[in-house]
Amino acid sequence: MAKKLLIITLIFISIFKVNATSKPDPSSTVDSLSFIQHIENWYRNNTNYFSITALMACESSILPVPSEMVIPPAVYVALEPDSHLNIFLIIFFGTIGALIGASFNYMMSRWLGRFVVYKFADSKVGKLFLLSSQKVQKAETFFNDHGKTSTFVGRFIPVVRHLISIPAGLSKMNYLNFLIYTALGAGLWNCALALLGYIANENRDMINTYSHELSVVFIGVGFILLFWLIIKSIRKKNK
Repeated sequence: MAKKLLIITLIFISIFKVNATSKPDPSSTVDSLSFIQHIENWYRNNTNYFSITALMACESSILPVPSEMVIPPAVYVALEPDSHLNIFLIIFFGTIGALIGASFNYMMSRWLGRFVVYKFADSKVGKLFLLSSQKVQKAETFFNDHGKTSTFVGRFIPVVRHLISIPAGLSKMNYLNFLIYTALGAGLWNCALALLGYIANENRDMINTYSHELSVVFIGVGFILLFWLIIKSIRKKNK
């Protein structure tokens, strides 16, 4: 239940921060801004190369930060005429961040060893980071089945993506090879995410037109997922 409480807390903090720090669009009043427009303003005012690097480092380590919430919005903002961001630099610094986070997992796994890694994954702290021995085992099985190239291919697979560096460290894979495969995989993944941001910007008019409707949908989906997590937690506890 602690993990669920953490998720709920982060959701409320995010909503509060969006509404507290966003600057209003000159063409709209604060009251008329939709939830999506508040988020867009927050990204516009807070996204920079350092934050992109830091968030992508978290995404490639054990911290549950979705890369889909970092690169596409940054590219969406970068395509605005007065933006201080550059798409290619977003991809570059996003890849640097991925290398930092993956290297952290690699080094910690290599130094701590399999027993400590698995014990941590099943600990209360590990569960706060959405870890489990099953997820680590899945990543390790994938690594054993595909060898060194798994650190490249694994960057495109959910769950495995941010954990694949753990079995690489456990097996003491050559660090230079690890960096090369990780950089290639993370770079291509970031390019794919950047394309999503580009497509979203190309449809900016449609998004703005239906922003209020989309806001309702996103918030509704968020509450449904939150409700599902709570029910799942209660059922698991009862069992």
